[in-house]
Amino acid sequence: MLQPHVLSVCHVLVLVLCLSAAEDFDWTKNHRGSFYYGTFPTGFSWGVGSSAYQTEGAWDKDGKGMSIWDVFTHKKGKVIYNETGDSSCEGYYKVKDDIALLKELKLNHYRFSISWPRIMPTGIKSDHVNEKGIKYYDDLINLLLENKITPIVTLYHWDLPQSIAVEGYETGEHAPGMKLRGSGPYKAAHYIIKAHAKVWHTYDNQWRSKQKGMVGISLNGDWGEPVDITSQKDIEAAERYIQFYLGWFATPIFNGDYPQVMKDYIGRKSAQQGLGTSRLPTFSSQEKSYIKGTCDFLGIGHFTTRYITQKNFPASHGPSYFTDRDLAELVDPRWPDPGSEWLYSVPWGFRRLLNFVKTRYGNPMIYVTENGVSEKMTCTELCDDWRMQYFKEYINEMLKAIKDGVNVKGYTAWSLLDKFEWDEGYSERFGLYYVDFRNKNKPRYPKASVQYYKRIISSNGFPNQKEAENWHRKAIETCSSSNQLLAAARRKSKENKEHAEMPKVWPVHDEV
Repeated sequence: MLQPHVLSVCHVLVLVLCLSAAEDFDWTKNHRGSFYYGTFPTGFSWGVGSSAYQTEGAWDKDGKGMSIWDVFTHKKGKVIYNETGDSSCEGYYKVKDDIALLKELKLNHYRFSISWPRIMPTGIKSDHVNEKGIKYYDDLINLLLENKITPIVTLYHWDLPQSIAVEGYETGEHAPGMKLRGSGPYKAAHYIIKAHAKVWHTYDNQWRSKQKGMVGISLNGDWGEPVDITSQKDIEAAERYIQFYLGWFATPIFNGDYPQVMKDYIGRKSAQQGLGTSRLPTFSSQEKSYIKGTCDFLGIGHFTTRYITQKNFPASHGPSYFTDRDLAELVDPRWPDPGSEWLYSVPWGFRRLLNFVKTRYGNPMIYVTENGVSEKMTCTELCDDWRMQYFKEYINEMLKAIKDGVNVKGYTAWSLLDKFEWDEGYSERFGLYYVDFRNKNKPRYPKASVQYYKRIISSNGFPNQKEAENWHRKAIETCSSSNQLLAAARRKSKENKEHAEMPKVWPVHDEV
């Protein structure tokens, strides 16, 4: 289990301290194999995750400042159906209820994020510290510890204070909505990496000896598989895909600088576009030394896989992160795609990614900080058979990776609750628990995957085939009851609404 007060700095970024030499990854070795029955190492940590803006609600309560997502979602046309996270799951008011859900699952850890503008409304400590915000998170952490659940605290999960919003997006589809193609993402990432190093050193110097905690960063990373594993160009393209994604942040932390392939490709295209310097910023020698090794574990957020092939984009196409890579992303039409348009279920890619991290970065300590699947359905469905299948197969691939020697210490299912899904609003649901957003009280109902994941946790893996099949059957039976409860609550809510809309005094009509 993690030490108390583990800090996971950021949603899409980097880390790791490792001294062992990196190996070469074997792109031609992809033994997918059959399902493996076995258990995880003793002490393996099981958890679930969430994030502040997506779940808390209370967007303008108790002294909280405006975040870039508050501003972004309040502009018409930015989010599907013009939905916002203003109330979301009302998690700010339901801490005890949600901790009861964590206890029901018998989890070891809970990953949540701190809303920066809730504790520092302007984003700057010297301006004002919101004591009510501090108390909210202090109470949450204390309750978790009282219930023997380790907090994994994400310091930044996209909700930057509006007053200090900086450049940082390529397409403008997410907050703050800026379209800074080919430069904004690189500049924002550059500052994030330096800020992460500053946080790590600050904790190391001032707090580590007292708290005994760990600091890392959670990196999102999809796997990129060469379309043709006998083609050197496709292999190189797949390598670029990963280096422009996960390696963009991880390589500076491991090695002190950006991946050489990023420097080469962006530098060459920048020159071809008539720029005097590369659009990719550079670190000074002092910064390289300061950044290198600034993390205690690597957080990996993983959801899906793409096939990758070489594709040349002339510099005349203009500056863009996507064309800088000179590659094309493809999917297999046979891959299941139950929800989000970008999320295909490709379990074997998870094992490949974990082994890539092991070989490229010297087998660092890894905590899987996000892994899960959505559904995009107009009807209510608590018997989420596809999610149970996704968890079963992805967790099993992680178990195989541990057998391969990958140093994975914990797993975080994404996510505890259905919640606000950024520009998709509430149209996609990742939760183990269904949230009825039409009810002002935002009640939670367990999906079948709650019981299934709970069985995996209690067994610490997959002891045998018979047990695993029995888990599935019992989970489906349980969700049928949950469906009935939800339907009854919906009927009652509808009746109450109809009753409230009835006139208080019936009109009098004279009989003729």
